[in-house]
Formats: sequence, structure tokens, C-alpha cells
Amino acid sequence: MNELNRFSLQRRQLLAAVAATTATVAAPQAWSQNAGRVLRVGHQKGWLSILKGRGTLEKRLAPLGVKVTWTEFNAGPVQLEALNVGSIDFGDVGEAPPIFAQAAGAPLVYAGATVPRPALEAVIVPKDSPIRSVADLKGKRVAYNKGSNVQYFLVKLLEKNGLKYGDVQSIFLAPADARAAFERGAIDAWIIWDPFLAAAQKQLDARLLVDATGVVNNRAYYFTSRDFATKNADVLRIAIEEVNAIDTWVSRNKDAAAAELSAVLGLDKSITDLYLSRARFGTAPVTREILSEQQAIADTFFDLKLIPKKLNLLHAAPVDL
Repeated sequence: MNELNRFSLQRRQLLAAVAATTATVAAPQAWSQNAGRVLRVGHQKGWLSILKGRGTLEKRLAPLGVKVTWTEFNAGPVQLEALNVGSIDFGDVGEAPPIFAQAAGAPLVYAGATVPRPALEAVIVPKDSPIRSVADLKGKRVAYNKGSNVQYFLVKLLEKNGLKYGDVQSIFLAPADARAAFERGAIDAWIIWDPFLAAAQKQLDARLLVDATGVVNNRAYYFTSRDFATKNADVLRIAIEEVNAIDTWVSRNKDAAAAELSAVLGLDKSITDLYLSRARFGTAPVTREILSEQQAIADTFFDLKLIPKKLNLLHAAPVDL
């Protein structure tokens, strides 16, 4: 099943799960009709979890009469499906899932983007692997999550080193399955992102072959719907400001942030310490230049036949662009 079909199938499969979420947000929706607006935030375990714990977003929005609700999801595509069926208004995601969401017709609008974070994704190999360079990957079994940011990284990495996408044996595995395959020696290399990357280095003694520095930017994105963006530009501006405030705090308090993030993620602090040591921080509204980066990813995925049509990323631009 290709990624676009999987996204479409999720819409049907997740209606029951989203119904539970909708049950929790139906009351806020009704409340909003009578007394004010609601920002329904979907989030994965991470920085938005810390923002939720701080309560600062609620404080900033209270003078506007805006209530905030929170729903946790286990992956970006599931969040985007919740957006597609109208259950959330705002969420966080990596580079690739929004491409498939837009291709599937979701009413997606980019609300914010992080600074480039290329060191947070990399190719790793076993400690004693004979693979010492990107050129050595030719003909080797390389595992990664299909249709993800790391697939785009692989395409551009091979291209930069004079290789073609078909020069490696692509093994499509989700992170947990890829880790298991890596541990038992069933694959030669694994392309993965943090904190899975830091966990593999700390727990499996994996060797970092090359990260995405100088190859791709690897931003994270915050999204909303076209309807919400049109009616609530002030709310979204404050949400992005508060996310950036968390980024700023983390950049100045890495030890405390690593401890807090390790509790959120259920990982040893040594792993989150490594993760944060190579992270870059800062979140701001999306620009045309940033959308052009997403356009390049969409074009690459179209060329790989992962999406059925060319996309115009300006169709997902913030309303003020």
C-alpha cells in the first residue's frame, strides 16, 4: 500500500478513534458557540507536552476569550487525519506527513516552522561495520520509514555522493521494527531521527555514519486548517510565539529541559542530553522560502511515485501569504 492510500485508509480506520477525541472536544465546540473561541491542540509527546504543562498558552489566550483543549496522538499522520475530520485545529509534525495530507485533500495550512535541524537525523551502522562512507552504502540493505523525512534525506544524500536512489536496497520499516532489525544484523544501515537516533547510539552502540548537515534542513512544522487560520490569525500568532518561548527556554536550560523531556518520553536522561546537544531551537511563521523547501520534498515524492500528482505548496500557505 502506498503512503497516500495509507493516509486515505486512515481516515476510515480512525473515525472510531477520532470519535473518542471528538467526544472530548464537542463540549468545547458548543461552548465556543456560546461564550468564546476554542483552540483544540493535537500533539505528540515532546515540546507541546511541555507547553501544555506550563499553562502559558492558556494564560496568553484567556484575555481573548479563547479556551485551549489538548489531545495526545502517537504520530504526525494521525494528527493530520484528526485535522482532516475536523477534530483538532493545531498540531506538530515532521516534513513528510503534510505532503501526503495535502495530496489526500486535507485542508492543511502551515502555521509555523522550526529552524533547520539537520543534525537530528542520520545514517547509523553497527559499531564494527565495514561501511565507512556513503559510497560504501551501494548495494547495502538500508532501513528507513517509507514516505518520511529520512527517505527524502536518503535521496539527496545519495545524489550528493554520486549515487542513485536505486543503488541501495531500501528496506521499509517503522522505527521500532528497524531497531529490531538493526540489533539482529538483518540490515546494514538505518536512517533515523532523534530521539530514536540518540537511543540507538546510547543503547546499541551504533556508529553515526553521516547526518543531514549540508544535505537537507529537516525542519519540524506546526499546522492548522484553512478555516481556522482564516478566522483565528491572532490565536495562531500567539500559539507560535508560545512554542518559540519554549524553544528559547530549552536553548538556555538544556540540562533541565533534558530532564523534563526524558520524563515525557520515558527515556534515560543521557539520551535526551545527546539529543538536545545537537538540536537547534527557534520557531517562527512560515515564509515562501520555507514553503519552497517543502515544494522540493513534494516534487521528489512525486518523482518517486509516492504521491499521484504534483502539488503546489502555496495552496497550503498561511493566509497572509
